[in-house]
Amino acid sequence: MPEIIMPRLSDTMEEGTLSRWLKHEGEQIHKGDIIAEIETDKAVMELEAYDEGPLTRTLVAEGTTVPIGTPVAVIGEPTATPSPEPAPAPAQPPPHPAGTPAESAAPPASPAVPSQPAATPQAPSSGAPTRVPTSPLARRLAHEHGIDIAALTGSGPGGRVVRADVEAAINQGDAYPAPRPTAGTPSTAARAAPQPPARPVAEADEVEEVPLTTVRRLTAQRLTDSAQQAPHFYLTVTADAEPLLAFRADLNTRLGEHGPRISVNDLIIKACATALRDHPEMNASWDDTRILRHHRIHIGIAVALDDGLTVPVIHDADHKTLTDIAREARALAEKARSGHLNLDDLTGGTFTISNLGPYGIDHFTAVINPPQAAILAVGATHPQPVVRDGELAAGTVMALTLSIDHRVLDGATGAVFLADLKELLEQPLRIVV
Repeated sequence: MPEIIMPRLSDTMEEGTLSRWLKHEGEQIHKGDIIAEIETDKAVMELEAYDEGPLTRTLVAEGTTVPIGTPVAVIGEPTATPSPEPAPAPAQPPPHPAGTPAESAAPPASPAVPSQPAATPQAPSSGAPTRVPTSPLARRLAHEHGIDIAALTGSGPGGRVVRADVEAAINQGDAYPAPRPTAGTPSTAARAAPQPPARPVAEADEVEEVPLTTVRRLTAQRLTDSAQQAPHFYLTVTADAEPLLAFRADLNTRLGEHGPRISVNDLIIKACATALRDHPEMNASWDDTRILRHHRIHIGIAVALDDGLTVPVIHDADHKTLTDIAREARALAEKARSGHLNLDDLTGGTFTISNLGPYGIDHFTAVINPPQAAILAVGATHPQPVVRDGELAAGTVMALTLSIDHRVLDGATGAVFLADLKELLEQPLRIVV
């Protein structure tokens, strides 16, 4: 029977969290069906079936994080498999002297809990302790509820203890106590198990613990790596935004109801693509022992999510019209916020734009999206005195800050690129001709 494995859904993905099953055991699956949602380092994405048949078995519980390549389900006609044989009974210990309790006697069976995965305590090993395979979420839940995770038998792949196993232990109450004391230590009757220190009521009322989603955790990891490894430096110019705003208003009037609404960000994307075509050294990335200069221009656009950041990509932006870019940018942002980006939407970026202008931010510096060599931070348009034809006048300006990886680019290279980009935005007709 074919196995469904955790796929690699992005170029940086090493593991994925099966956030929700959309199909259940026994359901008929067809090629192309979406059977689950997978949370990756970039977004929540769909897991597609490439085989047909009944969903024979799901191998991974919802909320479980597993490495890529791990089987998560089985599709195919169920085969006649014999019932699993019961585990052999443990060897009988030698007779104990009269009056000595048999320490190896098995504890009474725990009461069954309906609709819960099998999760039974393991007998302590007489040898060296072994590490129990667990998911991060299972470990956190076990810690919060005082469950000894080493005393559980996991229902995940390879005996991995997953969230459902810990929840079963929580629901069974005292069925899973803390580990027994070792020889030479007071019994539980003589010494109560250590309890976590009491937390002040005020702290519990004032602090809310927010678990990290996969997107938030891996966004933090990648940006930390970027800040630590890439030697950033920053260049800022202030562009006169009035010609750009007037050009945008004229375009939207001409397009009317039949065309897409052109945003300032759409014009900046097209302007960056045009400038990168004239400055190919900027369209580059760092590859440990070499610099890669890319012949195709793929612009990433940073999109803020409730639980992190994702960067969908407009491929071959220099060859697309402004209306094509407007439609594609809007569609990618909607897919990102609904969690429906696919692998092609997220891979291949060679330059990134982060625009916080819609949030009223006048100026900021952005962290480079590795392995790219540069990212442009765009601030809001706001009124400010400007000099035109040698005279002071009221104007509207916009700050542009370029973050550069100094391993790939030098200051003069970035300065020339940024100066040309400013000219394009101040003479916006050059963007579309």
